[in-house]
Amino acid sequence: MAGWQEALERQARTRAKAGLTRTLRHRAADDSVVDLAGNDYLGLAVHPEVIAASVRALRAYGLGATGSRLVRGSTDAHEALETELARWLGAERALVYSSGYLANLGAVRALAGPETLLVSDRYNHASLIDGCRSSGAEVVVAPHADPAALAAILAAHPGRAKVFVTESVFSVDGDLAPLAQVHAVTSAHDTLLLVDDAHAIGILGRAGAGGVAAAGLAGRPDVVVTATLSKSLGGAGGVVAGPAALIRHLVDTGRTFIYDTAPPPAVVAGVHAALRVTRAADDRRAVLAARGELTVRRLRAAGFTVSAPAAGVLSVHAPGPEAALSWASDCRDRGIAVGCFRPPSTPDGSSRLRLTLNAGIAAEDFDRALDVIVECAP
Repeated sequence: MAGWQEALERQARTRAKAGLTRTLRHRAADDSVVDLAGNDYLGLAVHPEVIAASVRALRAYGLGATGSRLVRGSTDAHEALETELARWLGAERALVYSSGYLANLGAVRALAGPETLLVSDRYNHASLIDGCRSSGAEVVVAPHADPAALAAILAAHPGRAKVFVTESVFSVDGDLAPLAQVHAVTSAHDTLLLVDDAHAIGILGRAGAGGVAAAGLAGRPDVVVTATLSKSLGGAGGVVAGPAALIRHLVDTGRTFIYDTAPPPAVVAGVHAALRVTRAADDRRAVLAARGELTVRRLRAAGFTVSAPAAGVLSVHAPGPEAALSWASDCRDRGIAVGCFRPPSTPDGSSRLRLTLNAGIAAEDFDRALDVIVECAP
């Protein structure tokens, strides 16, 4: 036992040599950096209506929820948000969690038992991967966004309980899953479909109802939707939306729901206000789409390999992890925050800058950010 800290130090040195050291960067309230790294796609985290709703709830309920949802943590604010989320996403019921990570863990584990076959897209987010790993079910990793390969996997297991787990908009490259085709496959093979819609809600679909809604799958009894409330909605927390029987099961048995402190009412009320703004935010969605097209055009013209964004995420390939880290750091030094994705965050072992578009940034600042990204390239 005496050498455990030394073992951790050796691992840290190995990561450093591979360019995989992570650094916490603390920002001040008056930080002036142009943010193309955060996930506030529609710029709602600082929207006046969102802030006002949060302040009202803070004064009414206090700082925290004071307990888990099943003890004292559920408030009128939680119930109102869940009702509105279910209506927006076209589901029978919705259940709010303190994070999208816990929502994904809870949903995957609720849908899978020891005899279940869990099939997971190769590019899925870590929270879905961890949910699969902790479920106790057999897990098969499917080729990325490939309905034909998925069909072959499912066909090899007739008569077995099966769940396919995917994102709608993938969190690294920002590409869109072919959800309509995927659902045709899962439906034909009696398989549940779990979709993490985190990067699509607020942006895709009518009134921003997400990728599942855009694919015409909202409310289907064999489709379960999860999402975080920390991206387009500008807040924090997560949600599982689907049939009432699933939500009842999660409330009764879901460990990541039962044993976790509820999200603060002030955050919940702020998210609810952001949802109302989002439903009517076609103008912001148009700005986001235009900025995605501009970014791809400018960066490809400069010679970079750039993914085409389905929503608000795109990636720019870097020569390696150290180059990506240096690129992001140089951008930061010039007042532009960009994401730096390196293994193991990237599913294919390559490194990227990840850019997250934001409709709330001034046009001149956005243009300057693109110039800086080009000028700082390794």
